[in-house]
Amino acid sequence: MTDALKRLSEEGVAIWLDDLSRKRITSGNLAELIDQQHVVGVTTNPSIFQKAISSGDGYEQQLSDLAARKVTVEEAIRMITTADVRDAADILRPVYDSTQGQDGRVSIEVDPRLAHNTQATVAEAKQLAWLVDRPNTLIKIPATKAGLPAITETIGRGISVNVTLIFSLERYREVMDAYLAGLEKAKAAGIDLSGIHSVASFFVSRVDTEIDKRLDALGTPEAKAARGKAGLANARLAYEAYEEVFSSDRWAALDKAQANKQRPLWASTGVKDKAYKDTLYVDDLVAPNTVNTMPEATLAAAEDHGKITGNTIAGTYEHSRAELEAVEKLGISYDDVVQLLEDEGVEKFEASWNDLLKSTEAELARLAPSEG
Repeated sequence: MTDALKRLSEEGVAIWLDDLSRKRITSGNLAELIDQQHVVGVTTNPSIFQKAISSGDGYEQQLSDLAARKVTVEEAIRMITTADVRDAADILRPVYDSTQGQDGRVSIEVDPRLAHNTQATVAEAKQLAWLVDRPNTLIKIPATKAGLPAITETIGRGISVNVTLIFSLERYREVMDAYLAGLEKAKAAGIDLSGIHSVASFFVSRVDTEIDKRLDALGTPEAKAARGKAGLANARLAYEAYEEVFSSDRWAALDKAQANKQRPLWASTGVKDKAYKDTLYVDDLVAPNTVNTMPEATLAAAEDHGKITGNTIAGTYEHSRAELEAVEKLGISYDDVVQLLEDEGVEKFEASWNDLLKSTEAELARLAPSEG
């Protein structure tokens, strides 16, 4: 049996797990994934924490202590989530050390309710970096319009960032610009650029889900032929933009100052349509200096029957442009799709956060000590 995950790593794709829970930490499962399945990082989001904490597994004692202290529900959630991220960061620390800080990273997201507030996002990013207090943390900031200056400001303070919820090529270019501006700001402030890292989380499967839905509504043979192609085409063109920006004169000046490239991270890589192979967004998005963050089911599928055949992005740019143009010609607006997906992404994370607030509040009330 070929070791597809090892081959993927050798091709320059860092394998990160898109999940975290206290049980995964305490059971030794995370350490096992690092040791046996080439996992070199972890990403989290509000939905992941909502699922983990609502399951209740391993959180009872901390919730009980927090209830005794009568902390607010927001503070309780931050204490719980940062504890998990801190512990995961400690488990991944050897990877961080051996890769000079490139991998061994754990991401934690700012409160999604702040997605359209630049100043509050920066303040939250600083607070999270202080609370977790581990050099191998990435603070996740959504790529909303308000998020862009927050990325620059946060990077400018020397805090490493995972930019999330990127769907459009235009917004991705703005994200890279915000990163470079942040590095320039940090350099002017005398901060060592070699210690600042960033990834740009470009979402894949959700693009296919939305465009396929619109293609199905058309119901024509041309529409049927275009299904399942836009997500890959979009991501591959993002890599073209990455190559362009990180070979520019502007980048060269930062490169001389020991800055790190902001790697593209393929997010939303779990296949939503059973008609497609379950390793589609792994096998077909292989290129150097990228990250693929996978839910555990996708990781297991890639290990079992992934087909890693070398770089599957190089040489695809013209074809990818044609794939997206074919969708536009059918009357489906790319700009409309990517804006809808960004709006929905923020709303979904906010809804998960609100669910987490409610369930945690109920647990705190249940565990609160009786007065007297």
